[in-house]
Amino acid sequence: MIARRHVLAAGAAGSAALALAACGGDSGGSGGEVDGEGKTLTFWLMEGTNASADAYIEELKTAFTEATGATLDVQVQPWDGAHDKFVTAMAGGTGPDVAEVGTTWVPEFADAGGIDDLSEDIEAAGLADGLVEGLVEAGSLDGGTYGMPWYAGVRSILANREMLEAAGVAEQPQSWDDLLTMITALKEHDPDWIPFPVAGGSIFSAMPFVWGAGGEIATQEGETWTAAINSPEAVEGLTWYTDLALKHDASTSAATTWLETDSLAAFLQETVPMFITGSWVPATIEAENPELAEKLVAFTIPAKDSAVAPSFLGGSLMCRFTETAEPELAFELIKLVTTGDFATRWAEETNYFPGTTAALDEVVAGGDELTKVFATQMTEGGKSVPVTPAWGKIEGAKTLGTMISSVLDGTAVQDAADTAAEEMDGFFSE
Repeated sequence: MIARRHVLAAGAAGSAALALAACGGDSGGSGGEVDGEGKTLTFWLMEGTNASADAYIEELKTAFTEATGATLDVQVQPWDGAHDKFVTAMAGGTGPDVAEVGTTWVPEFADAGGIDDLSEDIEAAGLADGLVEGLVEAGSLDGGTYGMPWYAGVRSILANREMLEAAGVAEQPQSWDDLLTMITALKEHDPDWIPFPVAGGSIFSAMPFVWGAGGEIATQEGETWTAAINSPEAVEGLTWYTDLALKHDASTSAATTWLETDSLAAFLQETVPMFITGSWVPATIEAENPELAEKLVAFTIPAKDSAVAPSFLGGSLMCRFTETAEPELAFELIKLVTTGDFATRWAEETNYFPGTTAALDEVVAGGDELTKVFATQMTEGGKSVPVTPAWGKIEGAKTLGTMISSVLDGTAVQDAADTAAEEMDGFFSE
């Protein structure tokens, strides 16, 4: 049975009131064949995840037409500004039938009534068991599942083996102390290197240190969320991380405003021996600099006293927009993309991990050492941000990014964290 959510809601980040009305039928099934002859389905795919997406897209379009008779219109969307574009499209009824939606946006869009609850469809298709738990959690709200897990990524430490070996530090750090020893040795070996960029614009590079100290971004009691980023444990982690730049000369002043792409650019120039980045980045390096790709080695981000800290498990879910007039056909596309050959192929081409456990096991078994390190970080430490519609507002307001940048600019950690917590609690109470 096609499950549709009919809701009128408001409150997507950065927008005025958001009125959404569901369209399409409420009957039919997704378990049998769907006749799409003469129909066209629109699919928004986010840009940049797959460096060689053109071939994938063409083969997906062909397979979809062969399976359903329908035409698939794939529209590639840039991540930059995508959140507001989704909000505008939902408010104006101009959204796609199916879209790739980042995990942190799904609860917000679900709460606003912009995407469908897929629980019944997933169950009817026999797909409920064997999904990656962290992705299911990220796409769940009030007992419903508002996105089918597609792929997941996690951040670990990526390094240049030659540079590390030159400094005599090429072993997995087992604690923060070990990581600092590595950083210090790299700086002493070559003062012109940037041993470990502390990127002010990358909140997910900082969060493993918050979590690795036993802190949390926020905590939930019943249906109420409360900021915890200013707790003693969280402040300890933030202090240790930012002290790498402020006290240990591990970074550069320019990195105060760096995004992860800026850290990658410096790594490609071989002025940075190691940095925190995502499991999808080795594929990008392979495409841009095959010689450097041969030198890559990865380590899990350590916690305060152990080798694996929690690290943000993010990625994308396949979501069906409530405005689609073809819900059954839309779910056929979701199944095609998130299971079987197309799911495994996407993972292999991007160095992300599939959203089903069977495909994940297959990718890890056939992967290299880099894949295994990132998989260890994900399976032993993968963690979600607070699963609440308010998170999209916090993310949109850059609350945590502003906090990190302000500390790097000289604000006391506790003061910056208190300011961020106050702003977060304001969003939670709306």
